[in-house]
Amino acid sequence: MADETPTLKDFALALYGREGVPPACLVLQDATGLDVNILLFAAWRGAALRQEVGAADITAARARVADWHNEVVKALRTVRRRLKTGPSPAPDARTTKLRAQVQAIEIAAEIIELEELSTLPAGPPAPPEVDAAARARAAMAQVVASFAGRKLTEEEEAAVRAIAAAI
Repeated sequence: MADETPTLKDFALALYGREGVPPACLVLQDATGLDVNILLFAAWRGAALRQEVGAADITAARARVADWHNEVVKALRTVRRRLKTGPSPAPDARTTKLRAQVQAIEIAAEIIELEELSTLPAGPPAPPEVDAAARARAAMAQVVASFAGRKLTEEEEAAVRAIAAAI
């Protein structure tokens, strides 16, 4: 039986759960302001579908989720991060519990974003002989460059390679 192509959500959750991927994603997020879900979308298109990801694909992905990401996901992330150190009465046992609840809601919001990204049109997977790892690396590098508005730094390239190695 042929392998089934994983959904974007399944691919993204599995990849993000692998060792080294979360810190690499955070490096890229902090350095360029990128939306990690769009990075994972590009990795999925490259690795699972073995497709090239171009500027038009990235523009469509960004447009599809920009409002949701900026108004919901980022707002939840800001609250979660703020609860780690304050304002008073944070941090304490009550606010630590609240922070965990906000984190769960943030993850739920990110999953909605992944589901929205999965609705973007994609062609059929490329033949198996296409180098999926190379496509995933190139796709992620395109996303990072798109958000950064410049070429990748050495640190950013290393983060992309680390994520690609985990695929």
